[in-house]
Amino acid sequence: MGTMKAGRIDFGTKEFRVKEVPIPSAGPGHVRVNVRAAGVCLSDVHLIDGLVAPLRNADAERTLGHEVAGTIDVLGSGVVGWTEGDRVALQALIAKPWGVDTMGVDYDGGWAEYVVVPQEVLVAIPESLPFEQACIVPDAVSTPWAAICHTADVQAGEAVGVWGIGGLGVHAVQLLKMIGAAPIIAVDPLPGPRQNAVLRGADAALDPTDPGFAEALREINGGRGLDAAFNFAGFPGIDEQILPLLNPAGRLTIIGLSGRPLTVQNSVALVAHQQRILGHYGYQPPHVEQIVRLLQWGRLDLSQSVSAVLPLEQAQEAVRQLEAKDGDPIRLFLSP
Repeated sequence: MGTMKAGRIDFGTKEFRVKEVPIPSAGPGHVRVNVRAAGVCLSDVHLIDGLVAPLRNADAERTLGHEVAGTIDVLGSGVVGWTEGDRVALQALIAKPWGVDTMGVDYDGGWAEYVVVPQEVLVAIPESLPFEQACIVPDAVSTPWAAICHTADVQAGEAVGVWGIGGLGVHAVQLLKMIGAAPIIAVDPLPGPRQNAVLRGADAALDPTDPGFAEALREINGGRGLDAAFNFAGFPGIDEQILPLLNPAGRLTIIGLSGRPLTVQNSVALVAHQQRILGHYGYQPPHVEQIVRLLQWGRLDLSQSVSAVLPLEQAQEAVRQLEAKDGDPIRLFLSP
């Protein structure tokens, strides 16, 4: 058995490094995928810095990477409907009786030359879709899509605010534009992400640290607040800023992780106006398939989401750039 390079983290010590490990074998019902592109997500950064930790096996060592695309290299016994060389993206979530197993957390991910996954997570991708764009469909695009159309159930004509215009938030803006939300107000303290949001379809982009922020947001919407708001940033204080801006029956959907308590300052208003605070995690297989079809039929364009591609050996540098927002990257990618 040969070896390969992989970006590995020891969850117990939080030590991360790229090292040589054995090439995995594909067991029954599994396939081995030759990784062609793997996204670097803020969740990966938080796993390394310790803000996010596995719910199980907290001392395990894992290969990171939950946004992966490549070609099938080896079929395990019992795998049907696939052939070697097929182009695929990999769903990162596997439903289990005890919850959800996440690639790169509960089992080895795709910051490696090869990754082994169950056949049920495979999603066929067309030749027209580059691997870099395909690999972010499960997570960076499917997660906001599921949050918008399933958890928050946003309808055409609803006023929506998006806090945090990073790798997920910028795609949320695109998707909200596609389904007819109006107006779409992007919120980010950095000018680069605000500019990206306007280019992707936001009707306005505001700085949440501006003293006149709340007044400016309501002025954009004719004195009204928001029907739906999404927190993709995960920084403390964002949810508390959003709640007073919700209209009656408004929904706050929290995707970004802060690890801090959330305080509802006015519970009477929350109850009287029948507002809702919703948590959202990940996506379901149909959401991934929907996004692939939207891309295939030209309803969605992810070409501007590829900020840079780095070799796998520079995984630590990619993490640094994303954490420091060096160059305001939308998505960085690793290529084995």
